[in-house]
Amino acid sequence: MKNYLRVFKALSDKSRLRIMKMLEVEPMCVCEITDVLNLAPSTVSKHLSLLHEAELIEDRKEARWVNYSLPGKSLIPFVSEMLKLLRRSLNDDPEVLADMEKAKKVDRVELCR
Repeated sequence: MKNYLRVFKALSDKSRLRIMKMLEVEPMCVCEITDVLNLAPSTVSKHLSLLHEAELIEDRKEARWVNYSLPGKSLIPFVSEMLKLLRRSLNDDPEVLADMEKAKKVDRVELCR
């Protein structure tokens, strides 16, 4: 039951849902997510930590950035099902659509100067 609670807790926040939808567009670093959501980097990091603990996202170091992305495949069937459900959800929400559009345009090199 612990895994279920962790996943539901991670998905029970609007900002974390918005992050999950942005990561459908492409892998992103903290500075990019911070820019799109207009939140403090520490807040974004906490959100990412909760999503990572629930195995809803993966991270990979690339040069000076840590890229966060949706997992290719989860070892936990429940997580896989939740990811499938999320991909089909919120696709008509104006705020999510705006986030996804901004995620396509955000430039980490510009942000991290």
